[in-house]
Amino acid sequence: MDLDELFAKKGPGDPLVALLAQDLDRLSLEELEERIAALEAEVGRCRARISSAVNHRATAENLFRR
Repeated sequence: MDLDELFAKKGPGDPLVALLAQDLDRLSLEELEERIAALEAEVGRCRARISSAVNHRATAENLFRR
C-alpha cells in the first residue's frame, strides 16, 4: 500500500497519517533512532494484539464446535 492510498482512506486528523507525513529531515540521528525504536515497539504491540485476536477466535470456534 502506498501513502496515497493510505491518505485517501483516512482523514487528515488521523494520527497515522500525521506520523507518516512528518518531515524526517528535521530530526537528528538520535531522534531517528528513538523513532525507529518506538515504531518497532508499536509493531510488536500490534503483532501481539493480532495473535491474541486470532487465538481468541480459534478458541471460540473450537468451543462452539463441540
